[in-house]
Amino acid sequence: MVEASQRLIGPVDPPPFEHFNAEGTAPVLLICDHASNAIPRAMDSLGLGEEELGRHIAYDIGAAEIARRLAGKLNAAAFLAGYSRLLIDANRQPGDPSSIAGISDGITVPGNRNLSEADQVARTENFFWPYHHAIADGVAHLWRTGTAPALFSVHTFTPSMNGEDRYWHISVLWNRDPRMAEPLIHALRRREPDLHVGDNQPYSGKEVAYSLDLHAGAAGLPHAAVEIRQDLAETKDGAERWAELLSGSLAEILAIPDLHRVEHY
Repeated sequence: MVEASQRLIGPVDPPPFEHFNAEGTAPVLLICDHASNAIPRAMDSLGLGEEELGRHIAYDIGAAEIARRLAGKLNAAAFLAGYSRLLIDANRQPGDPSSIAGISDGITVPGNRNLSEADQVARTENFFWPYHHAIADGVAHLWRTGTAPALFSVHTFTPSMNGEDRYWHISVLWNRDPRMAEPLIHALRRREPDLHVGDNQPYSGKEVAYSLDLHAGAAGLPHAAVEIRQDLAETKDGAERWAELLSGSLAEILAIPDLHRVEHY
């Protein structure tokens, strides 16, 4: 419970997460950590303008639309973070210096400078934990009513970074558990041979996988994430293409015998 003095979300602001297709029965839960670029009205856009808030520093462009469409095609429930990662990154450990960035991709974030510990804790209580508690409840619901569920996370990445072009169209991120990642890489390459499919690119799931580790890895549940290049995902047609491709591939994977057995790696 957030104390009144620490409430950052006002009555006209969106909720801290979106529960999409809540009645979905597929044995997989979809999550989207960087779905939104929203900032509570009272926080004055953290001192940034519309241009900065429309860039990748604020959210994963196109990821929310892909996640919703994918959830519909699979008949799966999905949780989407309701606020910008500039407030606090839902895919980082609270307290990690990178979880509330003072500078992101060379852009100073005035509203994130010189925060007290109380300020940082207020952000975790308002934006971070409500989203993660909802995911935990969603995993528990699926587990109680069926088999051990899988967890699948949707992200997008910029076409270039630090002057280097990224040629991958899509990449699969994973850490120790290969049960979803390896067959997904093979399925994507088989379905579209000209697709540039990365394996732990341009980021490694062995280094950045807080949400998957917390809700699936620690419990022995199958899991994986995808990173899709933003210029291929920013339109509705692009989102539909990726949702269609991923839904067909994931439907095959979710039907693999023993996929839903609890295993710790």
